[in-house]
Amino acid sequence: MKLTHTLYEPAGSGPHPTLVVLHGYGANANDLIALAPYLGGGAMQMICPQGPLAVPIGPGMSGFGWFPLTGGGQLFDGDAIARSADEVRAFLAEAERRYAIDPRKLVLGGFSQGGVLAYLIALEEPTRFAGLVALSSWLPPPIVQMLKPNAERRQLPTLVQHGSRDEVINVARARQSVESLRELGVPLTYREHDMGHEIDAASLATLVEWLDEKVLSPVLTLR
Repeated sequence: MKLTHTLYEPAGSGPHPTLVVLHGYGANANDLIALAPYLGGGAMQMICPQGPLAVPIGPGMSGFGWFPLTGGGQLFDGDAIARSADEVRAFLAEAERRYAIDPRKLVLGGFSQGGVLAYLIALEEPTRFAGLVALSSWLPPPIVQMLKPNAERRQLPTLVQHGSRDEVINVARARQSVESLRELGVPLTYREHDMGHEIDAASLATLVEWLDEKVLSPVLTLR
């Protein structure tokens, strides 16, 4: 597979409910995989691809990103984002061929910069995913403008979590994202936690509960 990635694979032959999660700017494929044993009691497969862009994070050190940041991280190159989204889509197609993924329970998520891509991809293809998770991230207005009308977004359960003390992406951006998602008709769960730019124990508990309710054991309404 083209993108380096880490994998947590549950016991059994599958197919498994699966969370594909995109890391933040300057991190790598190992950054979020430690969450996997907590999701569904370890019954949920987790795949963490690594961004293709090497970025310096300190003297002699580098991490990875999905697209270059400009304007202090507040402005984005739409073409670069579109190219990166295509790489993630290609990775998803490869992962579906290689790993035992339950296509009915495939969730796309992202932390920080990875959440920007997760927003774009899932909102463009809402029927491909059983859910969308955006952690400490932002849905920029230019991304919203790139989206075509799609009534099927009303069937995409979405979890947005953010820290009220986030020092990297101000919580005001998360609140703006929530308003955009509501205008798009997305069924939304929004939670603010007393934390910075991170995933703490409380936010992890919220993620675990949401995945169980919306993806692993959803309540189906008969009509």
